[in-house]
Amino acid sequence: MTAASTSGFSAFALEPFPELHMGDDLGGTITDILTNTGTELQDGDIIVVASKLVSIAEKRYVDLASVTPTPEAVEISARTGKPAEVVQLILDHSISHFLATERGPIIARHTLGYQLTSAGIDRAGTEGAWLLPVDPDASARALRDALITYTGANVAVVIADSDGRADRRGATVISIGAAGVAPLRITEHGGKRQEETFTDLIAAAAGIILGQRGRGAPVAVLRGINYTASDGGVGAMLHHRP
Repeated sequence: MTAASTSGFSAFALEPFPELHMGDDLGGTITDILTNTGTELQDGDIIVVASKLVSIAEKRYVDLASVTPTPEAVEISARTGKPAEVVQLILDHSISHFLATERGPIIARHTLGYQLTSAGIDRAGTEGAWLLPVDPDASARALRDALITYTGANVAVVIADSDGRADRRGATVISIGAAGVAPLRITEHGGKRQEETFTDLIAAAAGIILGQRGRGAPVAVLRGINYTASDGGVGAMLHHRP
């Protein structure tokens, strides 16, 4: 598909979505839902998946009892109210950080090159935490390939993650991995040329459905979006790549 302008598209959640366990086949689980709900993917569909699902499938769990906080983590914990063990994981998986306000949130530049709230660390109850996938673009490619094999539809995949902005309250949704869709879209008008973070726009659109905390719909399908096919991945548009 080309990156022509999109005048309209549809989006829907794949639900009900079962509880995923570590090591489960994410592509197979999505395919089972498609079958159970009588839903067929179409060529050009974009499957947007919450990053936590990928982390669960890839066993990216950390037991907080295994984490020893440093004095820096303890100090930041006292200021923000975030458990020192979680703060230590943020420090371990980032190359720089700052507090958006005196009490947080912690904005960190992940070792993968993304700037994310809490370095993308997601609490797992009181005893654990989920880390980001080791290589989100590779995870997106693997899931895309699995879905094509299972369904026969030529689809793209975007892995989305919740994120905050240092200048405002609340969370939004951005892309951290992509396969089959170019991460940047170039628009030209009146002699001006602009690069748009296209996979972020896709993730944000899906975020209206995915929601936050307990929504229970971690996978959405976007249909009718025009895009350029590419496996460049989100990493291709980062200023600071590993």
